[in-house]
Amino acid sequence: MTEHDINITVNGDEKELTVESRTLLVHALRDELGYTGPNVGCESSTCGACTVHLDGDAVKSCTLLAVQADGCDVTTVEGLADGPELTPVQESFQEEHGLQCGYCTPGMIMTAEQFLEDNPDPSREEIREALEGNLCRCTGYQNIVNAVESAAEKMQGTTAAEGD
Repeated sequence: MTEHDINITVNGDEKELTVESRTLLVHALRDELGYTGPNVGCESSTCGACTVHLDGDAVKSCTLLAVQADGCDVTTVEGLADGPELTPVQESFQEEHGLQCGYCTPGMIMTAEQFLEDNPDPSREEIREALEGNLCRCTGYQNIVNAVESAAEKMQGTTAAEGD
């Protein structure tokens, strides 16, 4: 098996590692680097539990080889919060009970973060469409949609306050 030396920046920290050609990004993050936020749910891009941001875009890390991330900036759910201060999305998931077992939560949060950056004032239908690629087997999605809607409202309030 061919091995490759790669350099990636994960949550602001530069990392060097050697991976086999076939190593998926999710496995490099979890097994080689210890970032357990991206979960392995399906390895076929169906569930979204492995979603991370790659150079600012939400991607399913089970669909990318680690070598494809060479030279890239990766953000996992562990890299979103600034110390103990949660992002509005993380805070809203907690407040709105947008999780139960928590397995899908990192992927949902990463997807919601990207979605709200692109669409800061979404309708509930737009939120549901944005989350279609993320599966949750526990919640029925209502509280997840509520959480994303609440986060959008918080982010709009922050933006308005910053503009004053």
